[in-house]
Amino acid sequence: MALVSTNQLKNGNHIDVDGTIFKVLEFQHVKPGKGGAFVRTKLRRASDGAVIDRTFRAGEKFRPVHSETRRMQFLYADGTDAHFMDASTYDQIAVPEAQLADSLQWIKPSSEVDVLYIDDEPGDLQLSSTVDLEVTETDPGLRGDTASGGGSKPATLETGATIHVPLFVEVGQHVRVDTRTGAYVSRA
Repeated sequence: MALVSTNQLKNGNHIDVDGTIFKVLEFQHVKPGKGGAFVRTKLRRASDGAVIDRTFRAGEKFRPVHSETRRMQFLYADGTDAHFMDASTYDQIAVPEAQLADSLQWIKPSSEVDVLYIDDEPGDLQLSSTVDLEVTETDPGLRGDTASGGGSKPATLETGATIHVPLFVEVGQHVRVDTRTGAYVSRA
């Protein structure tokens, strides 16, 4: 099996560091004027979603991790686990909610999602960059609230996530949200 070098790192890749699987969120090659080159990385641990900063020597090698996505239906989350069903085989799996906390806030029950399998174990969800969700609760925006005509207010979406939206957004409207940052993009 070929090893993956720090030169081959890409955002979104999975690597095995000392027996622990991580997803590469960011990386930066650094060549100081004095001393050897190194790579600064921001990694997310696949088991619990914790994000760490780690520095490696340039050229350091890691075991590559086999990852694949499978299309599944999100059934429900019960406070401990998130439950999914494979639409073709009707097999059901449960994944700890803590592992998927960032992704779960953007999906509705019964929606189709891509479950990322890391070394044949469900590990994460692959979401599209934006999702359209309905606003279920927000304060009414009053004309003249701001001097510049802009501004924002908190809004609760149908999945339970809370984001900041412009003052003109009302309950019942659909908004487009960036799943990577949790920011309002536009009305849907």
